[in-house]
Amino acid sequence: MYSGPITCWSRKPMPMAQSRAVVAGGSRMREGSCGTWPYHSRMTPAPTFPPDAATLDGLAARLRDADWAVLTLSADDPLLRAAGAEARELAEAGHLRPAATGRSDDRRFAGLRGDSTLWLDDPACGSAAAALLAALDGLRGELNRRLLLGLDSVEAHFAHYPPGAGYARHRDRFRSDDARVLSLVVYLNPDWPDDAGGALRLHLTEGPLDIAPRLGTIAIFLSESVEHEVLAADRPRFSVAAWFRQRPRGG
Repeated sequence: MYSGPITCWSRKPMPMAQSRAVVAGGSRMREGSCGTWPYHSRMTPAPTFPPDAATLDGLAARLRDADWAVLTLSADDPLLRAAGAEARELAEAGHLRPAATGRSDDRRFAGLRGDSTLWLDDPACGSAAAALLAALDGLRGELNRRLLLGLDSVEAHFAHYPPGAGYARHRDRFRSDDARVLSLVVYLNPDWPDDAGGALRLHLTEGPLDIAPRLGTIAIFLSESVEHEVLAADRPRFSVAAWFRQRPRGG
């Protein structure tokens, strides 16, 4: 069981430990420089998903102090591996469709994002998607109990980026809809090379931070304030994008 402290990442790169886990925070980068995750100073044995109570306590503490966190789970996590296999099967079968941006009355495609998506509650999805959606809803409840953010629901979809595709810089909360509070990206790519690209780039006050899309990495950030983008990769890239939601004001 995870019982270590929140660990801080440094600017000196270290090899990725596929079977270790941390909740990350701490110092960021100098303004104008670009940090890369994973950089961290201490390791602890990896929990599986959903994480245990001690890991959740550390994650909640991190989110109280900052607008982002990275949770690194075991690359052998059976739920995440099953979800990745299911996502690839669904993509090969043509169930994922080109994604749009904006609300239903203002949806634009080309030039902003190049992924295809499928909601986890779609009838085409199987047992792994259902189990992952339930685990995400459990994580929502645990974080809401610790942070009192009024989170009452979760929405999540598979995302597939083909080689060369990305997603332009944006925020996840719509101007006309304040329901999204926390954004999560759950990565499903085993054995992802350092030079393959495909990072999630968070645009933070002190400068950009790149998070490699390796299996077991979960990025969490505030939907309203953190601008982010998806960089192009040289190979297919799979993830689950999720949002923990509140009831819209006035709704």
